[in-house]
Amino acid sequence: MIIQKTREEIELMRESALLVSKTLGMIAKEIKPGVTTLHLDKLAEEFIRDHDAVPGFLGLYGCPSSILTSVNDQVVHGLPTNRPIEEGDVVSVDCGVLKNEFYGDHAYTFEIGEVAPETKKLLQVTKESLYVGIREFKIGNRVEDVGNAIQKYTEAHGYGVVRELVGHGLGRKMHEDPEMPNYGKRGRGKLFVEGMVVAIEPMINLGTKNIKQLKDGWTIVTADRKPSAHFEHDVALIDGKPELLSTFAYIYDALGIKSGEENEFRRQPLVIS
Repeated sequence: MIIQKTREEIELMRESALLVSKTLGMIAKEIKPGVTTLHLDKLAEEFIRDHDAVPGFLGLYGCPSSILTSVNDQVVHGLPTNRPIEEGDVVSVDCGVLKNEFYGDHAYTFEIGEVAPETKKLLQVTKESLYVGIREFKIGNRVEDVGNAIQKYTEAHGYGVVRELVGHGLGRKMHEDPEMPNYGKRGRGKLFVEGMVVAIEPMINLGTKNIKQLKDGWTIVTADRKPSAHFEHDVALIDGKPELLSTFAYIYDALGIKSGEENEFRRQPLVIS
């Protein structure tokens, strides 16, 4: 059952989502060759707790870390390790927080130095597909309208769309109804309703759509070991239209990137603080 949120609850969720955004912005300043993902995990936990929240992933389903760090051919759910990040890597950092009894959950795939052109294009197209999907999150549409838009956009570039892992509703629980697949047929799935909040998160592979899980019970990798990309936003349905609760602006501020990609999904300009 879809749990609709009041405007007041959505504003509390915005606080949670923006704390994740700020955490990812902090990581953007620290992620570089030679740094380990375990070190980034420690920094993230300290940052979240210093902002009067608790890590949303730590302990959830037995998760041992505050962030999930998926490198190169790892799709999602990569556990932080002592392996130093290397020049040319791509690293998906997925982060969650629990604040004011509501969860925030979003992700960004970072380029470490000079990345192979075909991998760089994969990241670009995957992030573009996130917004293509968000545009379909509106009154009158259904769940698979979002997935269909993401699927068509990414498969047109020859990429593989992961089937086994999906986005989800978000609220007082990390995972609520509905599931939000990144594939589907138009007109199918649950009807969108005012006040719902979802995490939309394309997980797109350079090669095959097929995946497998490593022996750690967490890390998901591509079956052909080619790179994967993952981007995620928290989005509320307000006045029939998608409203971003999370932002990549803190990441872009840290990396010196200028972007207006989020502007169409905000009723008011975002003020970076």
